[in-house]
Amino acid sequence: MASVTLKSVYKYYENSKEPAVKDFNLEIGDGEFVVFVGPSGCGKSTTLRMIAGLEDISQGEIYIDDVLVNEMEPKDRDIAMVFQNYALYPSMTVYNNMAFGLRLKKILDYRRNKDGSYRLDKNGKRIPYKRHYTNAEIDEKVIAAAKILEIQDYLERKPKALSGGQRQRVAIGRAIVRSPKAFLMDEPLSNLDAKLRNQMRGELILLRQKIQTTFIYVTHDQVEAVTLGDRIVVMKDGIIQQVGTPVEVFNKPANLFVAGFIGTPQMNFFDGTLSRKGEGWTLVTLGREYVLPADISRVLDSKGAQEGEITVGVRPDYFSFGKMPGEGIAAEVIIAEMMGTEHHLHVKVGDVTLTIKVPFDPSLSGESMKNSNGEKRVIYCDISLDKIQLFSKADGRNLVY
Repeated sequence: MASVTLKSVYKYYENSKEPAVKDFNLEIGDGEFVVFVGPSGCGKSTTLRMIAGLEDISQGEIYIDDVLVNEMEPKDRDIAMVFQNYALYPSMTVYNNMAFGLRLKKILDYRRNKDGSYRLDKNGKRIPYKRHYTNAEIDEKVIAAAKILEIQDYLERKPKALSGGQRQRVAIGRAIVRSPKAFLMDEPLSNLDAKLRNQMRGELILLRQKIQTTFIYVTHDQVEAVTLGDRIVVMKDGIIQQVGTPVEVFNKPANLFVAGFIGTPQMNFFDGTLSRKGEGWTLVTLGREYVLPADISRVLDSKGAQEGEITVGVRPDYFSFGKMPGEGIAAEVIIAEMMGTEHHLHVKVGDVTLTIKVPFDPSLSGESMKNSNGEKRVIYCDISLDKIQLFSKADGRNLVY
C-alpha cells in the first residue's frame, strides 16, 4: 500500500489558453479508496495519467510513499493501471495475460549458497541482485488472483471466449498479481451494460476488502462515485470543486455545481429572496414565505450572508407530499415516472418545474392522473426546511454549509 500526494499540480497542453488541470492539491491515505468524478473533459483522467507517469507534469509535485516521482518512469512507480478498454492480448490465454507483466518484471533478491544460506560480502551484509520471477512464483500469484476474482475456471480460455465482465476481471487480475502500491482505474466499468456494471461495482467493493491497497478510481458516473469511494474528488474544468465523503458531498455540497452533479434525480434549483427578520432570516420562494430554522440562520450570519436574491436547492427526496388543499403548495403533475417502490413526479409550481419523490401510488398513473374535468392532477408539496440548500447568485457557493 502507499500514500499518494499531489501538490499544486498543473497540466498545460499546447495551443490551450487554460490548463487542463489547475492547482490540484490532494493527499490520499495509505489504503484509501478515492474517486475522481466529474463531467467529460474535467481533467480527472489527465490527473490519473500524471500519477501513473503516462502524462508529463507541467508544474507541481507528485509523491508516492513520500518519494517524488515527477521524473520517474511509469514502470518504476510500482503502480498498476486498469483501463476502460481492458487492453488484453487476444492471442494469449487468460493465464498468460495475467502472467505477462510478471515475466517482464524483476524483483530484488539476495544471493544464496548451495545450502540455502545467504551469501555475505566482506562487511557481513547480504549480496543483493535482481532476478525474474520463477514459474512457480508466477503460478502461485496468478492462481491466487484468479480465485479472488472467481475466474480460475477460465485460465485456459482466450479473451474472445469471455464476456465483457469476465474480460474486465482478467484486466483487474493482471494488476493484482503485481501486488502494486496503488491501483489506478480509469473508468473500468463504462463499457459494461447496466446490470453487469452494478454487479462489478459490488465485486470491486469486495475486492478492495480482500486486498486492502490504495485505489484511485476515475468515473463520470456519480452513482459509482458515491457507492465505491471512501472520499470523492469532484472536478470541473480542471479544478477541484469539493473533496469529502459521499455523505458530506451529498448533504453538504460546496457549491451549485457539486449540488447539481451529485444525486439522482438531480437537485431542484429555483429562485428565492433572503430577508432579515429580527434575530433570524426568512426566505420567500415558490410564492410562500418561510422562517428559516435557527441553526441555518446562525450559519448565514457566520458566512456574512446578505439580503437579496439567491438560488434555492432542494433534493427530490426532501419535499413533503399531500393530496388535499392546505397540505402545501399546489403543484400540477406533468409526468409521473413509476420507479418500483416510488414515483418521481415532475410538477409545475407557477413557472417553476420541480422533481419530487413520493411513495408508490396507483392513482399517480394512467387516466387516474386526470380529475373528473379531464384536467391535470394537482398535488400539494412543501419544502423540508431542515434539508434546504441556499446558494449565492454571485459565485454559486453554498451559504448554508
